[in-house]
Amino acid sequence: MLTAEEIHEIKEEFHLYPYKQAACIEALKVVQKHRRWVSDENVKDLAGLLEMSAEEIDSVATFYNLIYRKPVGKYVILLCDSVSCYIMGYETVLQHLERTLGIKYGETTKDDRFTMLPVPCLGTCDHAPAMMVGKDLYRDLTPEKIDEILNSYK
Repeated sequence: MLTAEEIHEIKEEFHLYPYKQAACIEALKVVQKHRRWVSDENVKDLAGLLEMSAEEIDSVATFYNLIYRKPVGKYVILLCDSVSCYIMGYETVLQHLERTLGIKYGETTKDDRFTMLPVPCLGTCDHAPAMMVGKDLYRDLTPEKIDEILNSYK
């Protein structure tokens, strides 16, 4: 069940769009901000609020790769696997993250701190390899930089 705060935030989006359904992505982002992911129950709740079917909401949620339909850790690591990053050391970065965190793509650390996912491009090819942790972009990655970065997220 959506909280009063979530409903309020979603309704605040309504005035920015010509009709409720157009606020679907923003509504999904509101739920995810509060819960880290969007459950089937949340999809049903949003359907009623947005006057859409649950299937319509789910089709939007599953289209966008940054709307999470299963639980994720407190911090989501998006590791760029584009050609530029691949050429500049992606494999070394990926192997270091896997060893350090003890997870592979799509998995979450045992302490629920990190989930690691691939992303096709972060738009910083001149500073590859790159990753994002939450909303923070990190470039020119090395194993040493990665250790510093991970240690800063508690």
